[in-house]
Amino acid sequence: MTGRAVRTLVLGGVRSGKSAYGESLLGSHRQVRYLATGSRTSTDAEWLARIAAHRERRDDRHITIETTDLAGELRAAPDIPVIVDDLGSWLTARVDALGGWESGDVDLDPEIADLCDALRGMNADTVVISSEVGLSLVSSTPAGRLFQDLLGTLNAAVAQACDRVSLVIAGRVLDLPRGEFDASPVPPTAAEQAPNDRTSNDQTSNNQAEEAPANAPETAIAATPAPGTAGPPAARTRVAATPVAADASDLPDPTDAEIFPAVTPPDEAVAFTARERQNSLTKPPGSLGRLEEIGVWIAACQGQCPPAPIVKPAVVVFAGDHGVARGGVSAFPPEVTAQMVANIEHGGAAVNVLAARAGASVTVVDMSVDADTAPHLSTYKVRRSSEDLRTTDAITIAEARAALAAGRAIADRLVDSGSDLLIAGEMGIGNTTPATVLVGALTRREPVEIVGRGTGVDDHGWMRKTAAIRDGMRRARKVVHDPLALLAAVGGADLTAVAGFLAQAAVRRTPVILDGLVITAAAMVADALAPGATRWWIAGHRSVEPAHQIALDHLDLKPVLEMSMRLGEGSGAVLALPIVQSAVDIMTSMATFDEAGVAGRDDSPADVEIP
Repeated sequence: MTGRAVRTLVLGGVRSGKSAYGESLLGSHRQVRYLATGSRTSTDAEWLARIAAHRERRDDRHITIETTDLAGELRAAPDIPVIVDDLGSWLTARVDALGGWESGDVDLDPEIADLCDALRGMNADTVVISSEVGLSLVSSTPAGRLFQDLLGTLNAAVAQACDRVSLVIAGRVLDLPRGEFDASPVPPTAAEQAPNDRTSNDQTSNNQAEEAPANAPETAIAATPAPGTAGPPAARTRVAATPVAADASDLPDPTDAEIFPAVTPPDEAVAFTARERQNSLTKPPGSLGRLEEIGVWIAACQGQCPPAPIVKPAVVVFAGDHGVARGGVSAFPPEVTAQMVANIEHGGAAVNVLAARAGASVTVVDMSVDADTAPHLSTYKVRRSSEDLRTTDAITIAEARAALAAGRAIADRLVDSGSDLLIAGEMGIGNTTPATVLVGALTRREPVEIVGRGTGVDDHGWMRKTAAIRDGMRRARKVVHDPLALLAAVGGADLTAVAGFLAQAAVRRTPVILDGLVITAAAMVADALAPGATRWWIAGHRSVEPAHQIALDHLDLKPVLEMSMRLGEGSGAVLALPIVQSAVDIMTSMATFDEAGVAGRDDSPADVEIP
């Protein structure tokens, strides 16, 4: 077993987009087995047309196998990525085979256990599609209630066999945290078991629609959390991290990872048109201040005016440990990095809460955490912890290329899946030290000018940190004009991956909101790797770290917010995201003077009689 496979259960209602989303999870694989469970013997023309449409949607990579022996087919090829679509039709077929609709007495526990065992034995990425109980159309009859009870049991068992469970509602995706409660369905009451119309097997099967329509829009697979609704606070304000799993054969080639193509700037002609539109809206020109500038920038990045709404923003938190942290430069011990990675993965960090409010997905990537993390987090892992930058290179040149390639690949994956705005975050105890070294080396500042308190070190910690930055800068100066060597010397794997991510986003013409010191320090190197990349970025906020303002000045960026923040994780950038979204909304939804029938500004001289 590779240790990198991810088993995902995708739940949703009829025509929710669950199948399209499930297929997107395996989009990078060269070969996919498609286990289709929908019956082609039905007399329902609409059902048969839907199955045919799904078959046409599958490209040459897909090997379609129509079967109800799911456990057998999974065991037959455990090393080939597979999608099962869907469990509801499989369940219907198994109840049919056992004659359970009439008797209402059917025991599928052994078959469900066998299916789950086969799922756990998969060595390749696996996606299972199923309808969530209550979201599919099932008649309120004894047979319908039997189907719902069995489906609830089946979904709960499969969820336990999977690494990840996603719920698709109205084209939006919510990754569900693992629950600690008993997920078995509550037995029906006597009233619920009362006789009613008996539905036929065909009706149950047809109402249990397996997939989204073939013409589902791209936004149907948007990996963003569902909007906040009434319910427990945790359900409203958290979004768990989304894995970026890849098969080992899909890892990026690090050869020449530091060589980027020329960056095309945002469209100046569109920017001019956007400024004219701003002046035509029902407000005095410039009265919305910076909001107008941001709207123009997004329009220029998208190459259209008015700009399209930002519907699929994505946050990636790059995690890594640093050897210098063992020198007492942080208020927290290094093991906190791995603990916080787990917290982000399960939706408990500040970035998760803020992202849920802004409608952004969150992905956490282990680049160099000094611990073993889950396989789907460590797909791109370069090493365990970077070395101590005070005395030796943080990583080797080969590791720097691998980290750069990883950052570029992650950006490509997100852009290819439809993400329309990216945010980089970071998690790593002691990472403000290498970040400050980068800023100091590139701007030729003295350590005492740029060192900050980071996670809140005391005076003695501040002195140790200043000395570490001094030693790191002394080593960095030798390679300051070689971005790759500079990242290897003092950056570490996580900051190097961030630099690749930011530069590749610019190459792919995708806007980015920068976070605080660590991300902005990596951005300085990214702009050296891909000159002109900075035009695709906006600074989300200004942190209290002294080096951050120096880095912003170096990149000629003005922060959107100043909230005295110094947390990291991407939190400041995510907090600025709703402002950027609002700037777009102003451009798209606010009426012009002509549309509203409002008189514009009168610049003609007043007709006043002069005595």
